[in-house]
Amino acid sequence: MIRRITIALAALAAAFAVPACAQRLDETPRTVVMTAFYPEWHSLVPTIRDAKEHTINGSTFLTGTLEGKPVVLLQSGVSVVNAAMSTQIVLDRFNVKRIVFSGIAGGVDPSLSIGDVVVAENWGQYLEGSFARKTKRGWMPPDQGHPESPANWNFIFPRGTLITSAAAKMQRVYRIPVDADLLALARKVVPTIALERCVQPSDKMRPGSALCLPRTPKVVVGGTGVTAGIYADNAAFRIYLQRAWKARVLDMESAAVMQVAMSNSVPAIVFRSLSDLAGGDQHKNMEYTFEHLASANSAHVVRAFVAALPD
Repeated sequence: MIRRITIALAALAAAFAVPACAQRLDETPRTVVMTAFYPEWHSLVPTIRDAKEHTINGSTFLTGTLEGKPVVLLQSGVSVVNAAMSTQIVLDRFNVKRIVFSGIAGGVDPSLSIGDVVVAENWGQYLEGSFARKTKRGWMPPDQGHPESPANWNFIFPRGTLITSAAAKMQRVYRIPVDADLLALARKVVPTIALERCVQPSDKMRPGSALCLPRTPKVVVGGTGVTAGIYADNAAFRIYLQRAWKARVLDMESAAVMQVAMSNSVPAIVFRSLSDLAGGDQHKNMEYTFEHLASANSAHVVRAFVAALPD
């Protein structure tokens, strides 16, 4: 009798140990509109029509329409692991046509200012690298590097990102290109979009105390964006990223989203509005002052872009 019970319990445990297959929650072909954290999410939630909530692993995925186009809106959480995990979840659970990311970022290109929106043409992971040992001959990384590798910063030597996909064998890349057709559409649609210049008064601000930027922000398309799981606020490292990577903007999610999209052969593009200058701010990092303004500006551009997408 004891033996039978033991066998039954073992069979039950084995049954529960089998991972559940991801089940599609919605079969409508949709554009994923992706954000990282709450200001970006809240800038878009009110614009979703016929919204329906889906909860996966405690996260909310909102289906509906944006500018008349079927979408699923999600908040990935900050940093590369959360971004990659959320991207794969939405690809597994929904019928995804493309990914459009809307968010804030730190400015690296000195020609850009807070509030500007950048649509980079490619994304790299700047801390996917080797920490070299110090020798009498200088820094010695464990490998010989690659012709396409950006220059090192002291002991940090970029190594690129290994990517696999159904369409190609494993390859090492330093910059992941956004989808060419989506980028071409962005070049046509977004450069003339009007952006916000002032932070509107909140409960913490006295009436009439709106904070305005010295000039109206602009939208720029092209160049490189870079990503790492680091909150970067260092003037010297900012200069390095601009010189070695030719970076215009940095953040904590975009390259991870692009990597997962590339591995799944799904078109993707990223829109980022500058909330700060990643160490180039004059007195202190300005993200907490301008994150809502930057989130709104990115959302403005993304809404116009989604409206222009083909049916």
